[in-house]
Amino acid sequence: MHVTGMKAAGQKKLMLFSGRTHPELAEEVAAELGIEVVPTRFQDFANGEIFVRYLESVRGSDAFIIQCHSEPINKSIMEQLIMVDALKRASAKRITVVTPFLGYARQDKKHRGREPISARLITDLFGTAGANRLMAVDLHTDQIQGFFDGPVDHLFALPLLAEYVASQVEASETTVVSPDAGRVRTADRWADRLGSPLAIIHKRRDPDVANEVKVHEVVGEVRGRTCVLVDDMIDTAGTIVKAADALFEQGAAKVIVAATHGVLSGPAVDRLRESRISEVVITNSLPVPKDRQFEKLTQLSIAPLVARAIREVFSDGSVTSLFE
Repeated sequence: MHVTGMKAAGQKKLMLFSGRTHPELAEEVAAELGIEVVPTRFQDFANGEIFVRYLESVRGSDAFIIQCHSEPINKSIMEQLIMVDALKRASAKRITVVTPFLGYARQDKKHRGREPISARLITDLFGTAGANRLMAVDLHTDQIQGFFDGPVDHLFALPLLAEYVASQVEASETTVVSPDAGRVRTADRWADRLGSPLAIIHKRRDPDVANEVKVHEVVGEVRGRTCVLVDDMIDTAGTIVKAADALFEQGAAKVIVAATHGVLSGPAVDRLRESRISEVVITNSLPVPKDRQFEKLTQLSIAPLVARAIREVFSDGSVTSLFE
């Protein structure tokens, strides 16, 4: 007899659903909750359209759908939207979209005219599909919480990452480094957590070339120190590797990188492998295929964090209390 949900007072029933991009994470979360992922039938039609059907009743359930927006990113988003629609039409009581990594989160403002704000579009789509609530880990910027018209649970991987890094470095010899001005607040939280000083790398971009950085200046004391470079995601790793080079030029003894989301697109793995960075610490918010894993890479699981947040939401507890 399999248990695919748990009931609370008043016959509330928690049900966990998973898209196809990162089923391992969903299975881990389910194990933490002591339930099983609801069996679901997926089908891709010849023209690329997606079909979804749940293989048991979801009526009246408190439904949580986990899907990591990893490549193929547009397909993974569309699949989750269709899953939400299926739940809404099958009379789920409340639908929470769990996106450990939210796609398009970097397109959260217009830098110049005639550009989209795609992050807002994505949250609108989930609202239209029928989602009542959104849960995400380390959104690219805090204001994305305001794009969704409903409760947003913004989870932080910082405690998990910082605890691991603290076990690997000597705090008195460590400097936390922000790779650019946009990550200073994140780095500040890290510095508080580790009890270490803070340094900032000021970079200047070429406005016409995506993912291309021109100049670096290091502000802060890094000579002879272990530098912990922190970011929310590593995509092509261009920023982080150039930042590490700038730190070594300023006399840093060692550089460790810590980021929540390992997107690891294109040349990222080769760049990191060939760099002087000694360790890259990420979470499993995105799947890292075998061919993209390398010796310096350490992956920590966010499943306990996501499971605790789901449990708090289901039992009308406090998600905020997880981080206080």
